Amino acid sequence: MSDASSRLNIGSHDLPVSPELSRFMAGSWAPSPLPDSARVPAYDVTPARRARLSALFPGERLIVPAGELKVRSNDCDHRFRPHSAYAWLTGLTGEDQVGHVLVLEPAGPHGHEAVLYLRPRSARTGGNEEFYRDRRYGEFWVGRRPDLAEAERLTGLRCAHLDTLGTPDGRNPATDLELAAALSELRLVKDAWEVEQLQLAVDHTAAGFEDVVRALPRALAHPRGERWIEGVFDLRARAEGNGTGYDTIAASGAHACVLHWIRNDGRLDRDELLLLDAGVETDTLYTADVTRTLPLSGRFSPVQKQVYELVLAAQEAGIAALRPGASFRDFHRAGMRVIAEGLAEWGVLKDAQGDLHRRYTLCSSGHMLGLDVHDCAKARAQTYLDGVLEEGQVLTVEPGLYLQPDDETLPPELRGIGVRIEDDLVITATGARLMSGALPRTVAGIEEWMGTLLEG
Repeated sequence: MSDASSRLNIGSHDLPVSPELSRFMAGSWAPSPLPDSARVPAYDVTPARRARLSALFPGERLIVPAGELKVRSNDCDHRFRPHSAYAWLTGLTGEDQVGHVLVLEPAGPHGHEAVLYLRPRSARTGGNEEFYRDRRYGEFWVGRRPDLAEAERLTGLRCAHLDTLGTPDGRNPATDLELAAALSELRLVKDAWEVEQLQLAVDHTAAGFEDVVRALPRALAHPRGERWIEGVFDLRARAEGNGTGYDTIAASGAHACVLHWIRNDGRLDRDELLLLDAGVETDTLYTADVTRTLPLSGRFSPVQKQVYELVLAAQEAGIAALRPGASFRDFHRAGMRVIAEGLAEWGVLKDAQGDLHRRYTLCSSGHMLGLDVHDCAKARAQTYLDGVLEEGQVLTVEPGLYLQPDDETLPPELRGIGVRIEDDLVITATGARLMSGALPRTVAGIEEWMGTLLEG
């Protein structure tokens, strides 16, 4: 085997290539250039993003990798998604970005030159076998990559071969942490293009929820109806975007009391509720995050309605607290006051004081949303969790009640009911705009909506 062949990602069962086949594979290929007009969707907004990052680290070399493949099993890798910071700075979001690195090289006392180091399209001459033999990077195995000139036109960045990057040295762990925090904090406020992408994700998600309701009769008949629901939503996500932004939660009955129930292997019961937490991720990698809790019969029972309307009242209180200048934690506190008072009225708690309500709510009531479902997670507490809201931020408001089936502090009729209502909102100059308002939230609205879809 040649030195070039030994570097290829070739499977153990691949047949050796004869000299005759190698020569035959090297010729008679028609040109197939990318259109000169091709640009990444975020082409016009990424330069300003890089400039903002550059201003924070004068004179420092900044390295932002796309990430590497991770093995799922044996010779099968997980589907690749580039790191969100890399996608935000370059506009590149495809699976072909494996191993690529954006470097901001210091250029003068205050600026940087951005250089994208990538693995360009393989030549098909000169004995190069990668394009048809390499299972991880070969064009015939995983698809077309741009050459260096095409990549420069796509991104507006200077591009260089990945092999010329070498091994970055002199990395400072403290600086790496600062860079991670800065990249999260720069993304806290979305630009207009990002809000458009998030609205697109939300709109596709609403269509996916409609698909699910229409599919309920078949799901109810299936022994793993939760998984049927997951599959229906995931079909919409793959058809309209990159896929789901996180693992879909399709939790029926007491499964809804498990906050991150993603096994989705349960049967559906018409007398129970379905908690569906799902979001479509666009091709530009912005994700929605929406939850609805639906009566599988199409109508809420009296006790289901009781629990649902308390959670809805908490969400309304949380949404009312959203405005520029408000503490990020204010909307959670507002919602939890409503929950605590409701539990006290039901006799579950002796009074609404203290934090004993957390036995039944478990977690916070929302988070930032964007390229990641839990966006900007590396931001410092003083700029995010302990910070204030700003116009252009996008976040979720998602209070819930999780009444465990074995909780003896609850009356039997409440046990095993889980309700979460989650919506996506963008902070405006005067308050917040509900981005997911196409999906009903009230008891009457949900029952009418489900009835119309099921009749159709």
